[in-house]
Amino acid sequence: MTFSPTLAKNPAVTHVLVVDDEALIRWSLAETLHERGHIVTEAGDGKEALRVVTRTSNRPDVVLLDYRLPDSNDLSLFAAIKRELPAVPIILMTAYGSPEITAWALELGAYRVVSKPFEVQDLATLVQEARASVRAE
Repeated sequence: MTFSPTLAKNPAVTHVLVVDDEALIRWSLAETLHERGHIVTEAGDGKEALRVVTRTSNRPDVVLLDYRLPDSNDLSLFAAIKRELPAVPIILMTAYGSPEITAWALELGAYRVVSKPFEVQDLATLVQEARASVRAE
Protein backbone atom coordinates (compact mmCIF):
# COMPACT_ATOMS: atom_id res chain seq x y z
CA MET A 1 0.00 0.00 0.00
CA THR A 2 1.31 3.46 -0.83
CA PHE A 3 0.21 6.75 0.60
CA SER A 4 1.36 10.31 0.24
CA PRO A 5 0.92 12.84 3.06
CA THR A 6 0.67 15.65 0.48
CA LEU A 7 -3.10 15.18 0.55
CA ALA A 8 -3.51 17.02 3.85
CA LYS A 9 -1.79 20.11 2.43
CA ASN A 10 -4.09 20.49 -0.59
CA PRO A 11 -7.73 19.55 0.02
CA ALA A 12 -8.57 20.13 -3.68
CA VAL A 13 -6.45 17.12 -4.68
CA THR A 14 -8.41 13.93 -5.33
CA HIS A 15 -7.35 10.93 -3.27
CA VAL A 16 -7.97 7.74 -5.27
CA LEU A 17 -7.94 4.23 -3.82
CA VAL A 18 -6.96 1.67 -6.48
CA VAL A 19 -7.89 -1.89 -5.49
CA ASP A 20 -6.64 -4.63 -7.83
CA ASP A 21 -4.64 -7.80 -7.27
CA GLU A 22 -2.71 -7.26 -10.50
CA ALA A 23 0.33 -5.14 -9.66
CA LEU A 24 0.78 -3.95 -13.25
CA ILE A 25 -2.77 -2.58 -13.38
CA ARG A 26 -2.32 -0.82 -10.03
CA TRP A 27 0.99 0.62 -11.18
CA SER A 28 -0.30 1.89 -14.54
CA LEU A 29 -3.37 3.46 -12.95
CA ALA A 30 -1.31 5.02 -10.15
CA GLU A 31 1.22 6.48 -12.60
CA THR A 32 -1.47 7.97 -14.82
CA LEU A 33 -3.44 9.36 -11.89
CA HIS A 34 -0.27 10.84 -10.34
CA GLU A 35 0.49 12.53 -13.67
CA ARG A 36 -2.96 14.17 -13.45
CA GLY A 37 -2.22 15.47 -9.97
CA HIS A 38 -4.07 12.89 -7.89
CA ILE A 39 -2.90 11.16 -4.73
CA VAL A 40 -3.14 7.37 -5.00
CA THR A 41 -3.33 4.64 -2.39
CA GLU A 42 -2.99 1.08 -3.67
CA ALA A 43 -4.48 -2.09 -2.22
CA GLY A 44 -3.89 -5.59 -3.57
CA ASP A 45 -6.80 -7.28 -1.82
CA GLY A 46 -10.06 -6.64 -0.02
CA LYS A 47 -8.60 -6.73 3.47
CA GLU A 48 -6.11 -4.01 2.62
CA ALA A 49 -8.85 -1.95 0.94
CA LEU A 50 -11.05 -2.14 4.03
CA ARG A 51 -8.15 -0.95 6.20
CA VAL A 52 -7.88 2.15 4.01
CA VAL A 53 -11.60 2.98 3.97
CA THR A 54 -12.12 2.44 7.70
CA ARG A 55 -9.33 4.70 8.92
CA THR A 56 -10.44 8.04 10.28
CA SER A 57 -8.21 10.35 8.24
CA ASN A 58 -7.22 10.69 4.60
CA ARG A 59 -10.05 8.57 3.29
CA PRO A 60 -10.35 8.29 -0.49
CA ASP A 61 -12.50 10.59 -2.63
CA VAL A 62 -12.92 7.97 -5.39
CA VAL A 63 -12.44 4.19 -5.36
CA LEU A 64 -11.40 2.04 -8.32
CA LEU A 65 -12.34 -1.49 -7.31
CA ASP A 66 -11.63 -4.76 -9.11
CA TYR A 67 -14.54 -7.20 -8.95
CA ARG A 68 -12.42 -10.32 -8.40
CA LEU A 69 -9.70 -10.29 -5.78
CA PRO A 70 -7.96 -13.14 -3.94
CA ASP A 71 -10.24 -12.60 -0.91
CA SER A 72 -13.37 -11.29 -2.66
CA ASN A 73 -15.11 -12.48 -5.82
CA ASP A 74 -18.56 -10.98 -5.44
CA LEU A 75 -20.06 -7.60 -4.58
CA SER A 76 -19.72 -7.97 -0.80
CA LEU A 77 -16.52 -5.89 -0.70
CA PHE A 78 -18.19 -3.26 -2.86
CA ALA A 79 -21.15 -3.17 -0.43
CA ALA A 80 -18.83 -2.92 2.60
CA ILE A 81 -16.94 0.02 1.08
CA LYS A 82 -20.20 1.72 0.11
CA ARG A 83 -21.51 1.34 3.68
CA GLU A 84 -18.32 2.88 5.05
CA LEU A 85 -18.09 5.65 2.43
CA PRO A 86 -21.64 6.21 1.15
CA ALA A 87 -20.90 9.47 -0.67
CA VAL A 88 -17.70 8.27 -2.36
CA PRO A 89 -18.02 7.23 -6.02
CA ILE A 90 -16.91 3.65 -6.66
CA ILE A 91 -15.93 2.58 -10.15
CA LEU A 92 -16.08 -1.20 -10.48
CA MET A 93 -13.56 -2.80 -12.86
CA THR A 94 -14.14 -6.32 -14.11
CA ALA A 95 -12.93 -8.82 -16.65
CA TYR A 96 -15.84 -11.07 -15.64
CA GLY A 97 -18.67 -8.67 -16.30
CA SER A 98 -22.15 -9.82 -17.03
CA PRO A 99 -25.37 -7.84 -17.34
CA GLU A 100 -26.38 -9.18 -13.91
CA ILE A 101 -23.18 -8.07 -12.19
CA THR A 102 -23.42 -4.65 -13.83
CA ALA A 103 -27.07 -4.28 -12.80
CA TRP A 104 -26.35 -5.34 -9.20
CA ALA A 105 -23.36 -3.01 -8.92
CA LEU A 106 -25.35 -0.07 -10.25
CA GLU A 107 -28.20 -0.95 -7.91
CA LEU A 108 -25.73 -0.90 -4.99
CA GLY A 109 -24.60 2.57 -6.06
CA ALA A 110 -21.65 2.08 -8.41
CA TYR A 111 -20.72 5.24 -10.28
CA ARG A 112 -19.82 3.11 -13.30
CA VAL A 113 -18.88 -0.46 -14.21
CA VAL A 114 -15.88 -0.71 -16.54
CA SER A 115 -14.90 -3.83 -18.47
CA LYS A 116 -11.28 -4.97 -18.63
CA PRO A 117 -9.25 -4.41 -20.64
CA PHE A 118 -9.70 -0.64 -20.58
CA GLU A 119 -7.74 2.40 -21.66
CA VAL A 120 -5.96 3.79 -18.60
CA GLN A 121 -6.39 7.38 -19.81
CA ASP A 122 -10.14 6.85 -20.18
CA LEU A 123 -10.37 5.50 -16.65
CA ALA A 124 -8.38 8.48 -15.33
CA THR A 125 -10.86 10.80 -17.02
CA LEU A 126 -13.71 8.83 -15.47
CA VAL A 127 -12.13 9.33 -12.03
CA GLN A 128 -12.17 13.09 -12.61
CA GLU A 129 -15.81 12.94 -13.73
CA ALA A 130 -16.76 10.89 -10.66
CA ARG A 131 -15.08 13.36 -8.31
CA ALA A 132 -16.70 16.32 -10.09
CA SER A 133 -20.12 14.69 -9.71
CA VAL A 134 -19.70 14.64 -5.92
CA ARG A 135 -18.54 18.27 -5.80
CA ALA A 136 -21.56 19.30 -7.90
CA GLU A 137 -24.06 17.82 -5.44
